[in-house]
Amino acid sequence: MNSHTKFNTLTNYLIILTIICYALQNIIPDGTIRFGLNVLILQYPEYFFYQLLSTMFTHGGIEHLIMNMIVLWQFGNMLEEYMGKVKFLMLYIMGGILTSVGTLIYMYSTGDFVNVVGASGAISVMMGYFALKVPSQRNGIIVWMLAISFLPLLFGMPIAWYSHLIGFGLGFIFGFIF
Repeated sequence: MNSHTKFNTLTNYLIILTIICYALQNIIPDGTIRFGLNVLILQYPEYFFYQLLSTMFTHGGIEHLIMNMIVLWQFGNMLEEYMGKVKFLMLYIMGGILTSVGTLIYMYSTGDFVNVVGASGAISVMMGYFALKVPSQRNGIIVWMLAISFLPLLFGMPIAWYSHLIGFGLGFIFGFIF
């Protein structure tokens, strides 16, 4: 898998869309709560129809956004070239939505409802897919996934580690399908 440097890629458009959504979440009153994945999805039916998707485009701060967009740019462009635009978009969107469903199930079963935001779940799907398809990189990616999932907890940073692991597992499974 080679990365390419073209500007006109679906990955780059996803990055631009995510940046626009981040700006909107900060303009709209309670945008982070409205568009993040949280208990509102169970209390109000209208939230169910979009929070599973909108959480992927909502972020907890500019650092969170930048970090996720760098990783999306790195892995997304490689996978988009390898898979093609349609399969890549299916992997990213379906993977992100299914990661949100898994995250919701986790929160519901533990009673630990927080506001989950970020593209990390969908990005973790891409990393799981990549780990399956490129075995020579698998160990490094697994170590990286564990590090980004658990190291921030040591510093008291709130992180939805379970979303990362759910997404990674889904990506690995998608690797057998796509």
